[in-house]
Amino acid sequence: MAENRNWNEEDSWWRNNFSSRPYATGRNYEEFRPAYQYGFESGQHNMGRGWNEVESDLRSGWEKFEGRKGAGGTWDSVKHAVKDAWDRITGHHEVDTDKMADFEEDRVTRGGRL
Repeated sequence: MAENRNWNEEDSWWRNNFSSRPYATGRNYEEFRPAYQYGFESGQHNMGRGWNEVESDLRSGWEKFEGRKGAGGTWDSVKHAVKDAWDRITGHHEVDTDKMADFEEDRVTRGGRL
């Protein structure tokens, strides 16, 4: 999945889709672009690892991320965008079983078997 994507394609996708994200209300794309790029690149370098395993490293790395210059976003203001891009590139998405129908929750807890 990730090996077939490049940042230019992702940048275009996010530019067209960021406004639908709940954290983007009242903000413009340029505020999130560095966060999306950071999530994209970090996801490519950490395939097979979960968000909870890498979040603290990503938080530290955000302060040093070269692409961040000029964005000025603190980790707390961009972490949802970073995670969004991370999830998109890695294919990892947290399952919220509270929002699932009972039969769907049972299927997930049994490893996808019906």
